[in-house]
Amino acid sequence: MRVPVGFVGARSAYTGAAIGDARHVSDGPEVYSDGVRAVCEAVLMNWAEQVVLITGGTGSFGRKFVESMLREYHPRKLIVFSRDELKQHEMRIAGFDHPSLRYFIGDVRDQQRLERALAGVTTVVHAAAMKQVPACEYNPFEAVQTNIVGGRNVIDAAINADVRKILALSTDKAVNPINLYGATKLCAEKMFVHANAYSGAQETRFSCARYGNVVGSRGSVIPTFVEQRKHGRITITDPRMTRFWITLEQGVRFVIRCIEQMCGGEIFVPKIPSMKMLELAQALAPGCEMQVVGIRPGEKLHEVLLSEDEARHSLELEDMYVVQPTDSWWAKENWQQARPLPDGFRYTSDSNPHWLSAERLYELLSEDSSMPIAMREHEVRARVSA
Repeated sequence: MRVPVGFVGARSAYTGAAIGDARHVSDGPEVYSDGVRAVCEAVLMNWAEQVVLITGGTGSFGRKFVESMLREYHPRKLIVFSRDELKQHEMRIAGFDHPSLRYFIGDVRDQQRLERALAGVTTVVHAAAMKQVPACEYNPFEAVQTNIVGGRNVIDAAINADVRKILALSTDKAVNPINLYGATKLCAEKMFVHANAYSGAQETRFSCARYGNVVGSRGSVIPTFVEQRKHGRITITDPRMTRFWITLEQGVRFVIRCIEQMCGGEIFVPKIPSMKMLELAQALAPGCEMQVVGIRPGEKLHEVLLSEDEARHSLELEDMYVVQPTDSWWAKENWQQARPLPDGFRYTSDSNPHWLSAERLYELLSEDSSMPIAMREHEVRARVSA
């Protein structure tokens, strides 16, 4: 059964609610003799037939992705690829020990190990990266080795292993980057998009998912604010600063939807809310002193998920944007149900029409089972009424 790409199986990137009943995945587009691919169509996807590998699988996103895969999608095999044996052991004893689950010790810097791990794999989620802005600034060569060279190794190994679909995770910091982390992720995006030219007539296809800060993840500022409130003082960099926010649950559902719908070459951007950092601090620590410490090196005042230049070749759907490649091999007829963006459009955290309220923030923190912060219903209601 063939269906138009991007129509069924969709879930809201913000709420996770199903928009259609069927789950699907796009066919590998045929390549004509002039190098231009045929229009991408879609077929119903059976996750039970998939062998899925996630790099960086012991991180915050990886654990949530594994949890969702095992709970709802039941792949034939699910491989956690990471370099930290302790975190893999902690995942096992935490209950991640399903018969379909495999743990591979390895580093994305090691292409040979990747090729061994990718044998028989049909789908890859590339989540491994150095993500801390200060750490990347202080250790630039290490950031390049992991985020850029590691990305190339994933691409080469996936092509060599005839993997069907690879989705790489990216960040709003890759748009007009001013820090090394963002610059490495911009480079990674370019590599994964243009890897489709390397795969050629093979069915191997690459796309990216780009989103903002993850609420409650280990790299989030929220655990820092919660810890600081014990001492009555919260440090913020600039009261004007804004950020995009998404939960781990929403991020995982968005990534799964992108895998199901990708043609190869797209950068998917969800429509997610913004929040001022000052309001975030006040919501999490009401009554605490707010100390302004200044913007750190490599930080922006506001983040951008879609630049004005990218918007010229991007499309809009109900709850996401699709950045199309500008290469000659991309079929312009893909994503026909999406609409072009108006001239001058840009998607930034300060001009976002959707804002995260304090009450909605509390709801997200209490609803998401992956949150490391104990903010249950009684605390939520108490803070809302404070």
